[in-house]
Amino acid sequence: MVPPAKRLGFDVVVLDPTPRSPAGQLADDQVVGGFDDPAALARLAARADVLTYDLEHVHLDALRALSDAGHRLHPHPDVLAIIQDKGRQRAFFAEQGLPGPRFVALDAPPTADDLAAFGGPVMQKARWGGYDGRGVRRLADAAATPMPVPSLLEAWVPIERELGVMVARGEDGAEAVWPPVEMAFDPETHMLDALVAPARIAPALRRRAEVLAAEAVDALGGVGVFGVELFLTPDGELLVNEVAPRPHNSGHYTMEAAVTDQFEQHVRAVTGLPLGSTRLLSPAATVNLVGAGWGPTRVQGLERALALPGVAVHLYGKDEARPGRKMGHLTVIDPDVEAALARAHAARDALRIEGGEL
Repeated sequence: MVPPAKRLGFDVVVLDPTPRSPAGQLADDQVVGGFDDPAALARLAARADVLTYDLEHVHLDALRALSDAGHRLHPHPDVLAIIQDKGRQRAFFAEQGLPGPRFVALDAPPTADDLAAFGGPVMQKARWGGYDGRGVRRLADAAATPMPVPSLLEAWVPIERELGVMVARGEDGAEAVWPPVEMAFDPETHMLDALVAPARIAPALRRRAEVLAAEAVDALGGVGVFGVELFLTPDGELLVNEVAPRPHNSGHYTMEAAVTDQFEQHVRAVTGLPLGSTRLLSPAATVNLVGAGWGPTRVQGLERALALPGVAVHLYGKDEARPGRKMGHLTVIDPDVEAALARAHAARDALRIEGGEL
């Protein structure tokens, strides 16, 4: 978010617990402190005309106090309160009449009786704290071992494709929607592995996905950019999975492939500027780059990856690598989306980001 904010003339101060954080390396200044530290959040607010966040796990009561004190804060803490609790989020969308899997929200860890009563197979999601695939477990039956946390239980549904739709909403209620993308997830970690834009679905279905995603964001009433995850079932039904109140992994491709990328759009939305065009300039594919090994970050194969046509590599500047940690992403643009996806995998195969001494 920092580079587009700077292009638009803003000074940027960020809050992050890690000195010399990725955002702090680019911003005008950094407040070093935890996202759950009210004092650190207050120090940030004292230096900012507009506050926003790019993760869900921020101290909610501290944000409410800042909003009540008159600080301009988007998305509003009331939106974050719905999003932070996956059980409340699912119930909220059901109350709004938006389609989703059958569910039950539990205030305690699920028991064998809970699982038997719900019926399996079931997807268990931690109600609080999960992200990037963490806090999700598939339970085949009542004999399975659940995570020992308060949980959202959702009926497992057959999925033909998982779709992502990025939606921007301004302070005036104006909305801008990017075309749906198609996402593939790692079956073990549940992290996003790769996506193609636009999704390989019929135009009428693309439009239905855009409308459903906009309805979800309208229901929340938030301001900023939102990542809406949808399930497409084999019989053509669209279901709302989850919504993230921030720029999202499924929107990274917009940096190369859209007129306005999701990060500039978020800055525009939260500062009251007009929203930009979401028109796709080129088909694209994006893959995540994750760490291997522990220790100081070491990148190998960058030259080979960048030698491939249409490849853009984004390394996040994280000093420490570890297995499974998201260290960056790369995007390939090409008129042929299948060629873009194949080249994205080839570029990732050429790269290795590992922890170890240089």
